[in-house]
Amino acid sequence: MSSRALPPEGALGKLRSFWTVFSSDRAAVVGLAIFLAILFIAIFADLIAPYSPYERVGRPYERPSLKHLLGTNDIGQDIFSELIYGARASLFIGFLAAITGTAIGTLVGIAAGYYGGIVDEVLMRIVDIWLSIPSLLFAIFLAAVILRIGGIPMFYSVIFAIALTSWPPVARLVRSATLSIKERPYIESAVALGASPSRIMMKHILPNVAPLVLVEVVVRTAIAMLTEATLSFLGLGDPALKSWGTILHFAMVKNALILGLWWWFLPPGIMIALTVLSVVLIGRGLEAYFNPRLRRQ
Repeated sequence: MSSRALPPEGALGKLRSFWTVFSSDRAAVVGLAIFLAILFIAIFADLIAPYSPYERVGRPYERPSLKHLLGTNDIGQDIFSELIYGARASLFIGFLAAITGTAIGTLVGIAAGYYGGIVDEVLMRIVDIWLSIPSLLFAIFLAAVILRIGGIPMFYSVIFAIALTSWPPVARLVRSATLSIKERPYIESAVALGASPSRIMMKHILPNVAPLVLVEVVVRTAIAMLTEATLSFLGLGDPALKSWGTILHFAMVKNALILGLWWWFLPPGIMIALTVLSVVLIGRGLEAYFNPRLRRQ
């Protein structure tokens, strides 16, 4: 029976097998629980947040109270509401940037590994040059250049800058996997039967590197969220977007640390750290499932 027509029990069996391996890593389960809680907050931010994050609902610099759980900022906006909506913005940017960068890296890696020769040489030299530049500095440079040029909304310029700095490591990993996969008998059979390179790459190679790509998306999401927070903190993000990095940026601009306004700068920093940690732990659990050698260890 083909894998396309798996009976329900076959699919359920795979799911049970995955959960058995994944749940054996307690850290991964904790990471999943934290991430699901943050995802729930992001999805239902409209219902959870007591106020609009853009609305002035109190006096400036109010301390935490029952009315304002995390106090207010310099213009009287509720920081707890900003934090809740910030989960949605930060997760969305992280996911979108990670998926975009991983997609670019996957296509480049498969093409380099499958075609080899001059194609592989050129693409890998580009990857080497890209990797020689510190990714964070490169992202800052790209975001600044895009903002200078204009014409692209700041929201997308941040995603674009992060994606362009995150694809080379993915390309190198996928290329290595492709070099191994293309030597397998069924690939040689497909070539002998006259299958086109694009069909072989999309139908036979891509599904085999999909587990690796999935793990990379998870890992890249954590990196993208940290990069977005850094860009926003430096004033290169969208000031109208209530992300955790933007909250930190305005806290820094208004000297929250010097003034001792811990309720303004500490919560977004904790949320960024928790989210990134949860994503990394989930990635470790996924890697253990897809990599039998790690599972045996």
